Amino acid sequence: MLKIAIMGAMPEEITPILEKLNNYKTIKYADNEYYEATYEGVEIVVAYSKIGKVFSTLTATTMIQHFGCDILLFSGVAGGINPSLKIGDLIVATKLAQHDLDITAFGHPMGFVPGGSVFVEADKNLIELSKKVAKELGKTVQEGVIATGDQFVHNEKVKDNIVKYFNADALEMEGASVAVVCNALNIPFFILRAISDTADTDASFSFDEFMQSSAIISAEFIMKMVQSIIGNNK
Repeated sequence: MLKIAIMGAMPEEITPILEKLNNYKTIKYADNEYYEATYEGVEIVVAYSKIGKVFSTLTATTMIQHFGCDILLFSGVAGGINPSLKIGDLIVATKLAQHDLDITAFGHPMGFVPGGSVFVEADKNLIELSKKVAKELGKTVQEGVIATGDQFVHNEKVKDNIVKYFNADALEMEGASVAVVCNALNIPFFILRAISDTADTDASFSFDEFMQSSAIISAEFIMKMVQSIIGNNK
């Protein structure tokens, strides 16, 4: 039976998903909580990892290795650095990079580590499926590069450098590490982010407010993706 992992970084990113699942079982493992449910005949495992690359790596690995998930969908929020992205817009990662992985002192490009690569590409079939889902929902979804790092970037110079090195469209703190895990373990993955703040965001805005509303937008799309995956699997 197909088993789907749905992951977020924060409780706000998975709460709307758990609300749609109704009945689920909570399992404590590796200092985290995982929520198991059956949805339209398919097993679902949901978890939030906590923020950052280390926690997201641990959670993604656990969902695949311990819980036996066959596919991983990530739902969450991100900061937009492409000027075309506005708060609430959806972006699907075509490829992801770690913007804070820096061994340029040894002549390597930013984001590269020997034995690895600067970018990890997301699953093309899931990206294609997301286009159909977007059409069904009447939503516009942008495809683009997502850059991941263990910092909430609010410095314009840092953002400019990330655009320069990675041509990134959005910034967050978990996607690329999840991508590395899924790529290494040969698990198809899909990373969706709703924009919660942008490069030109006014200082008076409420991050918490926009984060919650954007997380709901992302979660609704992810659940529609789950339905489409189940439909294709029957």
